[in-house]
Amino acid sequence: MKQPLLELPVDIIETIIENAFGSLVVVDRDGKIIYMNRKYCEFLEVDRDEVIGRHVTNVIENSRMHIVAETGKEEIADLQYIRGNYMIANRVPIFSNGEVIGAFGTVFFQDTYEWMQMNSHVKSLLTKIHSYIQEIDSGVKYSLDDILGESEQIRSLKEKVKMIASSDISVLIRGESGTGKELFAHSIHRLSARSHKPFVKMNCAAIPEQLLESELFGYEEGAFTGAKKGGKKGKFQLADGGTLFLDEIGDMPGNMQVKLLRTLQEQEIEPVGSTKPLSVDVRIIAATNRPLEKMLGEKRFRDDLFYRINVIPFMIPPLRERMDDLPGLTDFFIKKITRKSGKRITGIDARVVRLLNSYSWPGNIRELENVIEASVYLSNSETITMEALPDYITNSSVYPLGEKKLKEILEDTEKLVLEQSLAKYQQDKLLAAKALGISKSTFYEKLHKYRLL
Repeated sequence: MKQPLLELPVDIIETIIENAFGSLVVVDRDGKIIYMNRKYCEFLEVDRDEVIGRHVTNVIENSRMHIVAETGKEEIADLQYIRGNYMIANRVPIFSNGEVIGAFGTVFFQDTYEWMQMNSHVKSLLTKIHSYIQEIDSGVKYSLDDILGESEQIRSLKEKVKMIASSDISVLIRGESGTGKELFAHSIHRLSARSHKPFVKMNCAAIPEQLLESELFGYEEGAFTGAKKGGKKGKFQLADGGTLFLDEIGDMPGNMQVKLLRTLQEQEIEPVGSTKPLSVDVRIIAATNRPLEKMLGEKRFRDDLFYRINVIPFMIPPLRERMDDLPGLTDFFIKKITRKSGKRITGIDARVVRLLNSYSWPGNIRELENVIEASVYLSNSETITMEALPDYITNSSVYPLGEKKLKEILEDTEKLVLEQSLAKYQQDKLLAAKALGISKSTFYEKLHKYRLL
């Protein structure tokens, strides 16, 4: 028969108590310390023999152990500020014969950084089963698992996300168009303590300058002609408690840079037409593909704003600098597009592989996906051949790097797909639209856009 725990030798029980907990303190009914383990004594820098018998409030600042011993109500995972750090404490009453005779308290994290690091790690693991749990924030579409690639650069950036996600510091994500800047922004928010709060995005380049202030800070009723009744909340108010993703921040006008800087410094906004500032709690993640250092020298971007948002810089490499990831990315996009299109693609011609590996990919991953999509739809067999590739890829000298903008290259690709689809289905627009997986109205809009009607 096993020996009852209470009959264990005292030295064994003490060894267990000393090592099985983090920091442990036990008080009697009056709040006087009757036991404190070595780890807690070392953290507080006190001598154990001297603290025994003293009231807990005279030894541990901001302690509530005496209250728990008096009320009999436990306090779990409570933040307690001790010696310049927030600690996460559990306080549990001790009962004997139905009466409270004391309480014990444990601390498992001696500062909240440890807790936040663990929290980010746990959330990262949870994203692997996200299809089985309800999404908390509909504003977040992506996680670290959506960032494809096994190259050293990508693995390093993913680890960096895990390291800083739990903090509130500003992040500036930089990289060429199409490299996946928004995916990293979503991932940082998803792994942060703000993940249950809003993730709000604003493209600074897509909003006219005269509307930018009201979009960011909102406006009061009657602030200007056409203002909505009751006013309108701006992006900062909508993101309060969460994260505001300022995409293309390098395109923000100078006057708005000043107002944004003030908001970040003061943590308050002033809606258009209002005379009363409003406090906001927002984490900023910004992104740009612009050469900000050059813009600083040309006085087109404020240096004080740059240093404010560039606390944690993220530089996402272009696809041409991480070509080890190309095979995996290509395979992923083929599977994704074949599922959507219903076509069967089982391989890629060796000449196509060589060409894809030699191409410079100015449009990065976004361009790669568009090229694979076009190739899948235009393939006449289960293998992607040279004939299925867009013309500008097979004859890439047509578009020397820097001679055409990415938008123009992508539009050329889309136009080519439309033309070849019409030819394949003998100008039957309904069949062509169905084959491309778009509605008939969308197909007609694109035909009008490229003057193919």
